[in-house]
Amino acid sequence: MRLLRYIVAAAFAVLLVPVGQADTIELKFGHVGAPGSLFAMSAEEFAKRANAKLAGKANITVFGASQLGKDKELLQKLKLGTVDFALPSTVMSTVVDEFGLFEMPYLVKDRDHMARIEKEVFWNKLAPAVGPKGYKIIAVWENGFRHITNNKRPVNVPADLQGLKLRTPKGKWRVKMFKTYGANPTPMSFSEVFAALQTGTMDGQENPYAQIYSAKFQEVQKYLSITGHVYTPAYVTVGAKKWATLPADIRTTLEQVAKDTQAYVYDQAAKLEVDLLNKIKAGGVQVNNADKQAFIKASDSIYKEFSTSVPGGGDLVSKAQALGG
Repeated sequence: MRLLRYIVAAAFAVLLVPVGQADTIELKFGHVGAPGSLFAMSAEEFAKRANAKLAGKANITVFGASQLGKDKELLQKLKLGTVDFALPSTVMSTVVDEFGLFEMPYLVKDRDHMARIEKEVFWNKLAPAVGPKGYKIIAVWENGFRHITNNKRPVNVPADLQGLKLRTPKGKWRVKMFKTYGANPTPMSFSEVFAALQTGTMDGQENPYAQIYSAKFQEVQKYLSITGHVYTPAYVTVGAKKWATLPADIRTTLEQVAKDTQAYVYDQAAKLEVDLLNKIKAGGVQVNNADKQAFIKASDSIYKEFSTSVPGGGDLVSKAQALGG
């Protein structure tokens, strides 16, 4: 009799679930950006737009600030299917060598140039290369133009980096670049950087303004040198195996909304470049414009190594540079 009552109660509970709710596919979007960062703004805007379009068929929840893991953990979770979306940037060059293209200093001139590279090079050459690794990229967003902060001195030319303990993301070409410039680079997860700067374990780091400000690096750094040494895209990435299990109409909607969100991302990024630089200055950080030509001149060996060590690397660089206008 008691078993019968449980069965009746369970059946009644099912009837109380609103129509469609039981069928909603829950999707997780993990990223490493702090609250208020461009990553956070981008992912939350995408989720808002996608959830509205999907109208209950699926629901995206965003988890920022490395809540679901650091970059490499998120990539692993995509393959396992425990996370549905991630927003890797530099770390993709450790997954597929060709992504080192976007680690080449001063390659991307501006967002218009990036748009041409995306259309003519990225979708044809780079995006397909992640498939055999278990991933699929559905859109290209932005991390941004990167600049150097530190506690030792203003950086005007590469020689000013000599001996500087500099945190970099986990990408071998960024490490090679800063070693060439004379710094002492150390790859480190983004979530660990503030403490490393605060304690002096690291003298400095390099990131776009949006990451610098949202992570409060201006509170533990004295100097900001505007180098713009690398432009880093961010890639809306899914696990290929899990992605294939989603209904086709949901995949189509998600992919289209992710691509459409790019215009919002670029617009916000451009605004942040102005607003956040002013806020960083107002925070008491000393700002200088670096001699970019000196850095470009010091970068020849990086391009040569990429061109010779990555199959097709020279061709990728040539095509991207030719689109510079």
